Amino acid sequence: MTTNHNYYLDLAFQLAEKNLGKTGLNPTVGAVVVKNNTVISSGVTSTTGRPHAEFNALNKIKKTKGATLYISLEPCTHKGKTPPCTNIIIKKKIKNVYYAFEDPDLRTYKKAKKILKKNGVAAKLIKSKKYNNFYRSYLINKKLNTPFISAKIAVSNDYLSINKTNKWITNSFSRKVAHLIRSRHDAIISTSKSINCDNSLLNCRIEGLNNCKPDLFIIDLNLKLKKNILLNKILKNRKTYLITDKSNINKTKIYKKKGYKIILINSLKNKKDFNLLYKKLFKMGYLRILVETGLTFLNSLLKLRLINDLYIFKNNNKLKKKGKNNTTYKYIKNISGKLISINLNNDKLYRKEFKNV
Repeated sequence: MTTNHNYYLDLAFQLAEKNLGKTGLNPTVGAVVVKNNTVISSGVTSTTGRPHAEFNALNKIKKTKGATLYISLEPCTHKGKTPPCTNIIIKKKIKNVYYAFEDPDLRTYKKAKKILKKNGVAAKLIKSKKYNNFYRSYLINKKLNTPFISAKIAVSNDYLSINKTNKWITNSFSRKVAHLIRSRHDAIISTSKSINCDNSLLNCRIEGLNNCKPDLFIIDLNLKLKKNILLNKILKNRKTYLITDKSNINKTKIYKKKGYKIILINSLKNKKDFNLLYKKLFKMGYLRILVETGLTFLNSLLKLRLINDLYIFKNNNKLKKKGKNNTTYKYIKNISGKLISINLNNDKLYRKEFKNV
């Protein structure tokens, strides 16, 4: 029992975090209903994007008159495929509404407070320092009409990304966190070179998240993806795209038969080419994309400033002659990411937010 607004807003963000990357075109939002200093209901944006968190929290209870609603994001005021959330807030006779962010969608931006006030509901913006960057991806989506791009890489203490004697650089604790990061994105970008080398599935192998399989985009400009990889066995259960050069249109037939969807592009050499690809994926409905490739491709994105967030899993041991890189590690070494407070035994996780992309 508490009257601390930040406490209840934190609960709302914890709910929202559960569906990060799983709510389609709508942002994930958490909502907590409080009455007499007690949480009486809660909700999160549905995995389809609808219903919204406010509806999910308020629709399942009756005695809401005089209650307070805490929301991670300003409640919507516009009618889309569902009525605006301000409607159910007013209908349920909520007394106070507190939210942590103003919705950048111009159809709602700074409008909820006025509408609620006209109908006897007090509303207030309370910014949360703890979750200050929670909606970075949503803001980028709205302002730039492009996906939010994250990337991850595993390195040894001497910045080698390939282990000659073992498939893994980091330990099982790091790999579980990597799977969690995957689950918070709606798509993954990789390359045929990386998949051929690792024979990777790029899915979420954590109990409870096994069904969270982000759609997969494989950059394969010369169609060198092997025909006998493990990925071919699960194509029916997941949207998997091959991004290839337009000159390969006739060669793509065999991949189509296996279940791959084909995206044809002119080239992928410079920042303009990548931005065109990003825009294409955004129009397809992909808002949060994770890049999982080798160091060569990652370096290209870093040099072109085409990454918003970078996760670096670093093992405390040096590989020395047991490891190698196919390219320079100077870009990774010079990145001063923020150490994430999490126990990974002999590993550490750093996150770098690039604000000037």
